[in-house]
Order: sequence, then structure tokens, then C-alpha cells
Amino acid sequence: MNFISWNIDSLNAAIQHKSPRGELTYKTLEKIAAAKPDFFSIQETKLPENGLNKKQDEVLEELFPNYLRFVKNSTPPAKKGYAGVMTLAKEAPISYDKPVIDAPDTMDQEGRIVTLEYPDFYLLNVYTPNSGDGLRRLPARGKWDDQFRHYISDLSERKIVIFSGDLNVAHEEIDLKNSSSNHNSAGFTDQEREKFSRLLSAGFIDTWRLQHPKEIAYSWWSQRNRLAKTNNAGWRIDYYIVSNSAKEKIVKTGMIDTGTRADHAPIYLQMKL
Repeated sequence: MNFISWNIDSLNAAIQHKSPRGELTYKTLEKIAAAKPDFFSIQETKLPENGLNKKQDEVLEELFPNYLRFVKNSTPPAKKGYAGVMTLAKEAPISYDKPVIDAPDTMDQEGRIVTLEYPDFYLLNVYTPNSGDGLRRLPARGKWDDQFRHYISDLSERKIVIFSGDLNVAHEEIDLKNSSSNHNSAGFTDQEREKFSRLLSAGFIDTWRLQHPKEIAYSWWSQRNRLAKTNNAGWRIDYYIVSNSAKEKIVKTGMIDTGTRADHAPIYLQMKL
């Protein structure tokens, strides 16, 4: 079974592809469509509350014909067109949920989690809140981490959990190029890293790091720094995480090349399920 996950940074920008960067994004979207994954999890769709417009719907249907779509968009009082997740699936789930995890601030309304239930596993698409400039959202982010860990721990008591997304944390120093100068940056604070360690200790596996224990590879490069991608000054902040009980079912993990396009790269997971 094949899974792909990607923070697309605006589904509309990808579909319209009216800029050079938009063209690169659309080419990556075409590459994913050609791979025909069983599941495609998208983060940061930035769709309005009422969802896709006609053109967006038509383009997605052309790229991913007959896939089912499961969506959670930002709703008031959260900002309009903020965050948002969408999961495309070849097979219908037993159930579909847009969970409220009692997160602080407007995080439960920002379009951050979609959960699909299948006979043998739960599949979650997750976009973890960023701690923000000046770490202004770090305390709220810590509460989110705790609430999300409790949520997936409860699910894992019933069956295997598989979740992916932009988790906005580089867990270890090996997971970013410039660890010393980013020690107090959003995504690499002691708090965020410790919360991620606690998540793994609750019974979950970082699939890529399991298969590549010492390899350096990144899934995100800053757009603000024009040389970040050229110099491979990146971060690994996108993950496929699975329950410990599914360890032997993991076949292959990796990143999908996006050429010169900065920001996030898609990640993939193959499992025997």
C-alpha cells in the first residue's frame, strides 16, 4: 500500500500555476498523480470554508480520477483560508472524522486533522501549528502536542495508527542543517523536540529515521533564503509516523524530488497492509 504526503502551500496556487513557482508546484502534483498512491495527504490547502471552486474541483478530478476526498478547512473564528488539510483515497473508509482535540486558541478550527478509519488501521492527515515568529505560539503549541498525543494514543488502543504531515519540528540535530544557530527557532526549541520524543515514546515510530538511522536528508527549505535549496540548508519536519505494532509492515520511505522548488517536498511510505 502506497502513501504520499505533502504540504502544498496553497492548493489554488498549484492548480492555477500562473507563476514560475506555481509551475514547479503543479509539475510535482502531476508527478504524484502519476504515481497513483492509495492515499495522498495534503496540508496547507488554504481553501475557504466553502471548499473547492469549480476549476479546482475539475483539475483535481482530472489528476486524481475517482479518488474520494476528505477535507477539513479553516472555519471561524480562525482566519479565513488558513491551514487546511485534504486526504485523497482510492477506497472508502469505514468512518471519517474531523476531530476536535480540545486544542488551545483557534487551533481546532484551523483545519488541521482528518482521520479515516479502515478495517485494519486509522489514517490521519495532520498539520501541526507553527510556534510562530518570536515563539509567540509556543505555549499553545505545547498544549496542542499534548492533546494530539492523547488523541492518537487512544486510537492506537483500537488498531494501528498511521499519520503523516508537516509536524513543524526537527527532532534531532541531524534533522536540520544549522542546528546550533537555530536552537531557539520555531521548530527546534527544546520544548518542541521533547514533545516529539514523548510522542514516539507513547508507542510510535518515525518511519524514515527507522530506515535511515544516520542519513541526512531534508523535507523543507526556506523560500526566504534564495540559496537554502541550492546549498541544501534544510530541515526534516515532514513525517510518516506509525504505531510500534506496525514496524514489520514498513517497506520503504523517502522524499520526492521537487527540483529547484523550495518549501516542502512530498514524502512517501510503502507498507504491507
